[in-house]
Amino acid sequence: MMKLGAFLPAPGHHIAAWRHPEARPDGGLNFDYYRSLVQTAERGMFDMVFLSDGAGVRTKYKDADELSRQGRMVHFEPLTLLSALAVHTRHIGLTATASTTYNEPFTLARQFASLDHLSAGRSGWNVVTSATDAEARNYNLDKQPEHAARYHRAREFMQVVTGLWDSWEDDAFLYDKESGRFFEPEKLHILGHKGEHFSVQGPLNVARPPQGHPVIVQAGSSPDGQDFAARWAEVVFTVQQTLDQAQVYYRGLKKQVADHGRDPDHVKILPGAFIVVGRTLAEAEDKYATLQSLVDPVVGLGMLSYQLGNVDLTGHPLDGPLPELPATEGSTGKQQIIYEQARRRGLTIRELYLAVAAGRGHRFLLGTPETIADELEDWFVNDAADGFNIMPDYHPGGLDAIVDLLVPELQRRGLVRTSYEGTTLRENLGLPRPAFPPAPASGA
Repeated sequence: MMKLGAFLPAPGHHIAAWRHPEARPDGGLNFDYYRSLVQTAERGMFDMVFLSDGAGVRTKYKDADELSRQGRMVHFEPLTLLSALAVHTRHIGLTATASTTYNEPFTLARQFASLDHLSAGRSGWNVVTSATDAEARNYNLDKQPEHAARYHRAREFMQVVTGLWDSWEDDAFLYDKESGRFFEPEKLHILGHKGEHFSVQGPLNVARPPQGHPVIVQAGSSPDGQDFAARWAEVVFTVQQTLDQAQVYYRGLKKQVADHGRDPDHVKILPGAFIVVGRTLAEAEDKYATLQSLVDPVVGLGMLSYQLGNVDLTGHPLDGPLPELPATEGSTGKQQIIYEQARRRGLTIRELYLAVAAGRGHRFLLGTPETIADELEDWFVNDAADGFNIMPDYHPGGLDAIVDLLVPELQRRGLVRTSYEGTTLRENLGLPRPAFPPAPASGA
């Protein structure tokens, strides 16, 4: 079965989604709105919802006027939101982004273990190293650490977090009032980690999570990101535009997973897919045209600058070609994909920001349920994807259309489930539960 993530920023993925007549511009701070979205995704049998996050306002703005035109300035902290949503859902996985650069391992280990207990085994952690100086300046730094240094810290961070999740064996707690024994002492394991970046004694003051470990998600496309994913990730969100690109990435990452001594079937690769679906092609085209007509040129250029690593594009004509890009310390893999898209299609800066306004470099699918299902099936059966991270154009209408039109077509073809197989996110993804004691892993 295809694995499906529902990537749910409050207004939707199109940069002008918040201006759509049906959109809730204040949705990022409206719990009832988010509850409705997640329940819709659960009705559509999605494996998980995914909430991206950053440690601050991340785009580079020229001035207050540009800032005021953005539609994603404020939203809930995702772990807090998912904890509340856990009691309003039963099956769907709850995945949040958290940074290894601007957090401490004990804190995140405790938070994600708690979410796993609150949701009865449905939590996932999208591991990021963060990508902008704006985030660094909120954490006592003038600029972010260099790319390689962030991943070096992240690798040790993961060793500490997974070690803390294994502080207690699954059956350590007796709760035996008669004997007075709360837990079995021999089933407590003190981490005692001392490394280059962290000194963490342990144990974690939360019992071992229901899933053993929350599901690890990662979205890096750079060489460092791919190596990190091959060692740690169980779900990989990725960015490809063509079948050939996706197949090369799929084969390459699965090989790296095997090289780390892991089973490639235990890593699910989910490329992003920005989808505009209508009952007819004309209906889908009209939906997209409405959103494109709402793109503010100031916002479009600022968003493109951010997606390219905060490259300053002022002074370059909007109807001229994209200039050569300097090296940056941002999300290098995604930047290269957007740059190649401009070169491959001969796009001007204006045409590129309009193209990226939809999926931000992700694959863009517009059409009827049948034609979009054809495209998704082609990648799925030809070893380019294990599923997709679905990116609705706007909310709630775009997600409703995907669940009511596209999902039934995929179900008719036998490509996605009609009921949930298990009770935990791992069970529904077909991932094994980490055993205790954990097996030694190569390439730690």
